[in-house]
Amino acid sequence: MSEHVLITGGAGFIGREVTAELLRRGNRIRVLDCLLEQVHGNVERPEGLDPAAELVRADIRDGDAVARALEGIDSVVHLAAEVGVGQSMYEVERYTSANDVGTAVLFERLIDHPVRRVVTASSMSIYGEGLYRDVDGNLVESAERGIVRDGQKIWNPLDERGRPLTPVPTSEWKRPSLASIYALNKYVQERTTHIMAAPYGIESVCLRLFNVYGPGQALSNPYTGVLAIFASRLLNGQQPMVFEDGEQRRDFVHVKDVARAFADALVLPEASGQTFNIGSGEDRSVTEVARALARAMGKNDIAPEIVGKARIGDIRHCFCDTSLAADKLGFRARQDFDEGLAELASWVQQQTAEDRVSHARAELEARGLVA
Repeated sequence: MSEHVLITGGAGFIGREVTAELLRRGNRIRVLDCLLEQVHGNVERPEGLDPAAELVRADIRDGDAVARALEGIDSVVHLAAEVGVGQSMYEVERYTSANDVGTAVLFERLIDHPVRRVVTASSMSIYGEGLYRDVDGNLVESAERGIVRDGQKIWNPLDERGRPLTPVPTSEWKRPSLASIYALNKYVQERTTHIMAAPYGIESVCLRLFNVYGPGQALSNPYTGVLAIFASRLLNGQQPMVFEDGEQRRDFVHVKDVARAFADALVLPEASGQTFNIGSGEDRSVTEVARALARAMGKNDIAPEIVGKARIGDIRHCFCDTSLAADKLGFRARQDFDEGLAELASWVQQQTAEDRVSHARAELEARGLVA
């Protein structure tokens, strides 16, 4: 089915890949993006955005621009958002305005310009801590950690009796535990999408993305994905900065796999009204990933710096149960992680990047957001 698709935030890392995938499938694409300097630098049109895509440079909160961008549109992929857990904890108005108000503006304009379906990008961050199992075999979806107990740092969550919990893949049924403003924003975007779509005859789908990586990430943005941050540090001969003890576990999914998920979610009848995890189904420690990227970039001599401190809003373990997406979307990640890292490393070594990670850490520490 060929459609005219509006992609909000379509000039970003994920948006460019979704644009390319939908164009390959025969759709026409219009991109609405404000080209935020923190992400894109000072450009008129980002490198990597397919020339076949129409670009409308405007803010998602500009209702008139959104209304114009919706003219003649059949469906919408909503990616526009400020991204970053740490920065959201002190740029609260900026994040809430762009993410929550921006989504509200989009759906207000959709009342007068209804489309067949909207697919909105959500985030694994809404889970807070992932799902755990206690020593008795019971699932625990409300795990918390105190970080410091009796003067010692306790990185892993414990049960009420102080016994260790074992992390397990996190399913969509787990109740949200919103540990940052960014997580709150993404949950509001989810709920706004589902609440506003049905009354106006619009189908809705939300995709909870885990840690997306691949060529094209904004290397000079210290609040982007962790692999891009590590790559920027390594490219500049600096140690990747790993918070806590580095043993926190995450799910890394390639951007091309994510783009396929968006393209399928836009058309499959079974997806309507649903929210899906999108990840690889494999979990790795952050230290393991930092070392693997260093090897891929030929920087074996640069070991990660284990900071031994936690950022407020960070969680310990969260990785993806992919069974619902496999069942309803037929989605399974195809990209081998080591091959994906090699591709990322090859791309990074052709780039230049301003290393702003130390500045970002200083911003967090100055506000008491690192413990």
